[in-house]
Amino acid sequence: MDFTLNEEQQMLQDTVARLARDSYGFDQREGFYRSEAGFSREFWQQLGELGICAVPLAEEHGGLGGGGVDTYLVMTELGRNLCLEPYLHSQVHGAGLLQQLGSDAQRAELLPRVAAGELQLAVALEESQSHYQLHDVQTRAEPCVGGWRLTGTKCVVVGGDSAGLVLVSARTSGAVLDESGISLFLVDPAASGVKRRSYPCIDGPRACELRLDGVVVSEDRLLGALGKALPALRYQQGRAIAAQCAEALGSMQESFRLTLDYLKTRKQFGAPIGKFQVLQHRMADMRGELEMAASMAILAACVADDPDSEERSRRLAAAKFIVTRAARFIAEQAIQLHGGIGMTWEYSLSHHAKRLVMLSHQLGDDDHHLRAYAELLRCA
Repeated sequence: MDFTLNEEQQMLQDTVARLARDSYGFDQREGFYRSEAGFSREFWQQLGELGICAVPLAEEHGGLGGGGVDTYLVMTELGRNLCLEPYLHSQVHGAGLLQQLGSDAQRAELLPRVAAGELQLAVALEESQSHYQLHDVQTRAEPCVGGWRLTGTKCVVVGGDSAGLVLVSARTSGAVLDESGISLFLVDPAASGVKRRSYPCIDGPRACELRLDGVVVSEDRLLGALGKALPALRYQQGRAIAAQCAEALGSMQESFRLTLDYLKTRKQFGAPIGKFQVLQHRMADMRGELEMAASMAILAACVADDPDSEERSRRLAAAKFIVTRAARFIAEQAIQLHGGIGMTWEYSLSHHAKRLVMLSHQLGDDDHHLRAYAELLRCA
């Protein structure tokens, strides 16, 4: 297969790489991390002005109509530079759900603003007991005069404290674990009854716990058919997984580069420690894991926008499993090869390591996706 980028894709990659390199030095990132928003609103505005926010969205909604490979290029560079902006959760996951389930009026109203970077979305699907199971929903939505009343709690809503709208899954019928009866709603975080407890994740981005205490949303805030949101939730999570694999790949590549540079410059017994054969073997192992992760991240990008099928799900589960294992291996090896300096807050490698560990637990860990892959094989 030919994996050579075309001219437009190369320009996209170069644009994101240059912007992130110029705007996201490590010291600058520390300032963004400690700010009230937890990321750079100026950088987010630049992403919107340059059309980067519009890449995953369809052209008819003000986007650029980019596919999985285009998103892969953006996310790799954002991961390489440890960018804190919730691009994956807003532009890929949230906007994807809005594109798939929204009515013509909802898409026309909201998606152009999302594509321009004016409106940030967040996705609230996880609950404390759900453990990656999208159909395990205890948040309830009951009909009321003029719309729906939502009650429940969502956890680890990445970007939820700064989002203008949050997409919330809630059960409108059925028992807790039924796959039918799950609906998706657009919730204004400023609405009465919404409470957000914000906190920084260990890897930098901010998340929140979202509590809904009788929050009333109008009828036109329901996305898609009543009680039939689960297939779209699973499909769009697949697209988010592909984007996350790309982000992890960028972080792994930078971790590998930092480690290689360190082995070339750190001297012991009068020679660079990179000349020690045992360390060369460990770097070779890291390189092997990195190449395998890169191949699977590319595979995930290539199938991300394919029609829903068991084969697509199998490939995405395999990609997430392999990338997760590689990310943890590379993070651990990079820290060990650096020694104590690799764990210091002032050095970017420690932040890459924490980011890679956190990414391995979002949207399903390696055990979850290994089980999913095995079940899909039995169904084949």
